Amino acid sequence: MSVLVVGAIGTTIALSLILLGLGSSRTSFAIEQSNQAKALANTCAEEALQQIRSSTPYTGSANISLGQGVCSYIVTSQGGQNRTVIASGTVNTIVRKVKVIITAINPNITVSTWQELADF
Repeated sequence: MSVLVVGAIGTTIALSLILLGLGSSRTSFAIEQSNQAKALANTCAEEALQQIRSSTPYTGSANISLGQGVCSYIVTSQGGQNRTVIASGTVNTIVRKVKVIITAINPNITVSTWQELADF
């Protein structure tokens, strides 16, 4: 009888450790996807800055597929040399977003803020 009780306790401990390991693995995977989505959002923001650098009056949008995710950006004019870039990166169901405010384009692009947003 005591062998069965000890066996049941041992099995319960082993199952608990396996489930904790699976939960930790899922969390690590979600964090990795979140980091990839943030990198994609920043990549699209950089691409938007390159478009502005190539064509000063540029406004517009684009979608880009990179690796396991996609990113998109929208450039809007706020008048004069002021521009706002909104970019998002998506990996599976994880979405990260950034907003970049530009206050000057010539002679150099001046970024006044570059911040991550929860939502636009």
